[in-house]
Amino acid sequence: MRGPHNIIRLIRTGATLERNGAMGAVLDAFDAPRPLRILARMLGKPFQWLGFKGDPSLPPATRALMAMGPAYIKFGQVLSTRPDVVGQDLADQLRVLQDQLPPFPRAVAMREVERELGRPLPEMFSEFSEPIAAASIAQVHRARLADSGEDVAVKVLRPGIERAFRKDVDAFYFAARIVDLFAPGARRLRPMEVIEHFDGVVRGELDLRLESAAASEFADNTKEDAGFRLPPVRWSLSARRVMTLGWADGVPLGDNAALDAAGHNRRDLGERVLRLFLLHALRDGYFHADMHQGNLKVAADGDIIAYDFGIMGHIDEYTRRVYAEILFGFIRRDYKRVAEVHFEAGYVPATQDVDEFARALRAVGEPIFGMDATHISMGRLLSYLFEVTERFGMETRTELILLQRTMVVVEGVARSLDPHINIWEVARPVVEDYIKQSIGPRAVLADLGKTALVVARFGPHLPDLVERALVAQSQPGLDEKPGRSAAFWPALGGALIGGGVVLLANLLM
Repeated sequence: MRGPHNIIRLIRTGATLERNGAMGAVLDAFDAPRPLRILARMLGKPFQWLGFKGDPSLPPATRALMAMGPAYIKFGQVLSTRPDVVGQDLADQLRVLQDQLPPFPRAVAMREVERELGRPLPEMFSEFSEPIAAASIAQVHRARLADSGEDVAVKVLRPGIERAFRKDVDAFYFAARIVDLFAPGARRLRPMEVIEHFDGVVRGELDLRLESAAASEFADNTKEDAGFRLPPVRWSLSARRVMTLGWADGVPLGDNAALDAAGHNRRDLGERVLRLFLLHALRDGYFHADMHQGNLKVAADGDIIAYDFGIMGHIDEYTRRVYAEILFGFIRRDYKRVAEVHFEAGYVPATQDVDEFARALRAVGEPIFGMDATHISMGRLLSYLFEVTERFGMETRTELILLQRTMVVVEGVARSLDPHINIWEVARPVVEDYIKQSIGPRAVLADLGKTALVVARFGPHLPDLVERALVAQSQPGLDEKPGRSAAFWPALGGALIGGGVVLLANLLM
């Protein structure tokens, strides 16, 4: 479907951007070169009358995307997580996009549930409410299980949403190719990468089995976290287009008056939500990447309940350690160590000067630490850090951009609960504890033990390798594959050393 027929969609897009006064802001945000600006204006300005009219109370870019419908709203939300691509100003505008659309009828949702789960609805639910929330991809109903009477939340995809999104994503790919053609070297554009990232996010959200799996994994990781819980997944009532979770009953985290009336300690809640996010990001490498007030409630017992797991972030173990060392270095204001960590990790090319980089990092850190504690922002620090590292040749790392964006959101949640919260005081013990667990001598032994276990898995092959090596040495003329004998001895030595390390680690731990 990716072809010239998508030109009509692009003209409608350009016309809507022009009609809502957003074209200039979008082109500026992408640092679009002159040829691309001329083409965009040609596609949009003469056809303004074809564009959709948005809500004049919204900022221009947000207004235009809201007017163009579900796929564009979702695209704007994804771009809000990529200030490296669209710039911080536009990313901030897009962050307020409201993913809310008129609901589809309850009767249609009930038919979708029956078709997807293959059972009559009364066998599954004794009650099934009108929609209580409707977004671009799905809507949610409150229901009651027929067998147990338990209240649950049933999320149902919009009928035909897959086909509708596919059409718009095809047009996005077509537009990306045009941008590649007219602006091959434009800074920060990377159009195909951006569209592929968006395509992957949407494909994940259009299969509710993946969101159910994300909720289940997140629940397993966090089941021991005090003061935090998730609604359980009802797998027997979940499928590709339907997801059923336990009902999350509580006060919305964004309703301060209701929290006060219920007797909850808002300062404690603000500190807890920040600690939990850092704990999940550092300890597990798997975090809720859409952790705003609309996805959080406070139960009667004070527990924070999280839901909506369509966007989750993942960071591998090595990157977590690097990230923790960088944060810890900034907390201690040890800019030389922060610079060295970037070089050791290969984030900054070795051709750069480490002392010059450390001075650039000091220029980032010192103004922030000079602020009043209530204005210090870890998210802002990371944003400035990425700007500096880009100047020193560091390539963009999407997972850290998502982490930084979520950090900004979580800080906003914490400060809405307690404007005087000291972000660094709350973060320090979490980061320090992770450093002790993952970077000290015990962590080195644990890493060596894991390496030894990998080598040990090849244990059944060792007798054959020994025989082949000995035969090859006693009969030099034998046709032996190059490198086989030479490679054996390091492997055997590694296995023996690894076994000793495992034994030592077990004794010490």
